[in-house]
Amino acid sequence: MNLFIALQTVNIEDKVKNAPDNNYEIGLVIGSYLPFVFLVIIAYLLYFNAKKRSKKQE
Repeated sequence: MNLFIALQTVNIEDKVKNAPDNNYEIGLVIGSYLPFVFLVIIAYLLYFNAKKRSKKQE
């Protein structure tokens, strides 16, 4: 897993260096962070629902 993350980071940095303009760079940054943001949101929703269910059972 660490190797995959390291390889992914290198590719993004290379793409940013070779980007034709600033809009491409912004798109790369947004595209690289967006999956992590979605995972955090899903984790929070799952946590919130589990906490809500545990309060109902008490």
